[in-house]
Amino acid sequence: MTAGLIVVLAIGFVVLVTLARSVRIVPQARAGVVERLGRYFRTLEPGLALVVPYVDRVRPLIDLREQVVSFPPQPVITEDNLTVNIDSVIYYQVTDPRAASYEIANYIQAIEQLTVTTLRNVAGGMTLEQTLTSRDAINTQLRVVLDEATGKWGIRVNRVELKSVDPPPTIQEAMEKQMRAERDRRAAILQAEGVKQSQILTAEGEKQSAILRAEGQRESQRLYAEGQAKAIETVFGAIHEGKPDPELLAYQYLQILPQIAQGEANKVWIIPSEITSALGSLGGAVESLGDRKPPPPPARPRPEDPDAAR
Repeated sequence: MTAGLIVVLAIGFVVLVTLARSVRIVPQARAGVVERLGRYFRTLEPGLALVVPYVDRVRPLIDLREQVVSFPPQPVITEDNLTVNIDSVIYYQVTDPRAASYEIANYIQAIEQLTVTTLRNVAGGMTLEQTLTSRDAINTQLRVVLDEATGKWGIRVNRVELKSVDPPPTIQEAMEKQMRAERDRRAAILQAEGVKQSQILTAEGEKQSAILRAEGQRESQRLYAEGQAKAIETVFGAIHEGKPDPELLAYQYLQILPQIAQGEANKVWIIPSEITSALGSLGGAVESLGDRKPPPPPARPRPEDPDAAR
């Protein structure tokens, strides 16, 4: 009875193991390749799947999501015989699990080697300056070549990016010196342009100031001349309205003579003939007034003698 129980238990264990091996659960975004008797049979989709135990073998699941792989820096010789280290990153995705399992033994290593060789071919036809400034062109060429080569492996290369392009230290130092000199040159040019613009603005300001100053002086002289003309006109009208005689003019000239004599350079005086004749007339008038005798005072009336009146 004990032997029969052991047999039953063994048979039950085998049945459980068989059932467990016949049921497979495939996660989302995964795929399983089934081999029946060593040959490819089918590809398991995500979900619950049944296989024949001891006949079908499920290979390790393949990830169908987009994956990123970064390769170590690779030395590349450019067209101008300079060695640069280029670090690249590749974004790829498995589209055919069967081809990825049977067409290539290790597609990660194959992609790495293909990337290195393609990168050397592309960058080898460019100078160092073109390699540093044409990353987009290099990325595009790498993606086209890799996508075409990995298509038969059931892999699609979506993007290829260059993380860094490192020239030799001596070249980096020379480039830094060149960039520093270029920045200094641009700074000098900008400073010269600033000084030039400042001088132009200063000259324009002085020009406008001189123009405004000249216009102000012209307006001031015009107004002063108009005032002088108005004053002369007023004086001339007043003189004609008053009709002065020569004696009055001579008297006015005598009053002005002290003011004329105040200047240090006034050593010679020019007296018009009209003024001379007026002065003579004025002198004659003064002398005639001096020669005149004053009239005798009127006689006072004498008081009458009271005795005579009697």
